[in-house]
Amino acid sequence: MLDQLLSLNIPPELVVMLISALPIAELRVAIPVGMHTFGMPWYWAFTISIIGNMLPVPILLLFFDSLAKLVSLVKPGKKLVDWVFERTRKHEKTIQKYEWLGLALFVGIPLPMTGAWTGSILAFIMGLKFFPSLLSIFCGVLIAGAIVTALSLLGWIGAIIAGVALTIMLILGWWRI
Repeated sequence: MLDQLLSLNIPPELVVMLISALPIAELRVAIPVGMHTFGMPWYWAFTISIIGNMLPVPILLLFFDSLAKLVSLVKPGKKLVDWVFERTRKHEKTIQKYEWLGLALFVGIPLPMTGAWTGSILAFIMGLKFFPSLLSIFCGVLIAGAIVTALSLLGWIGAIIAGVALTIMLILGWWRI
């Protein structure tokens, strides 16, 4: 897919921003792509990724209900929406306990299913107010961006650290089940 985007002569900054705006990939993928694929300085890849990652947040916070209803009109869409709600609700108690700080820390942990998209959906599901949610998610995106940037600057050592941390988290998660 990256090759296809590059063949269209799309500016690297726009590619990084688009990757960062995608669910699941978000800035966890965009920052390393910017730094290592396009050779961007870390601060430029970080900045563009933060902007891209925050683009869908206000839309999700304001219109998720309408989007979910629209997508749910078709059977595969309904399954997807139900799956997202189920996965997101698992984190609801933690967010309720720590409120806005909990939402920021949830978004700030750069693991799959803990980014700005999931944080926005969780804030919506919990009925949290728009501006505090937006600020909290932004703080979380900054935290995640700093972690991913630091790991990306470490190169292979950062990849090993991230791999070990992810493995430990997965093992602990399976152990709890």
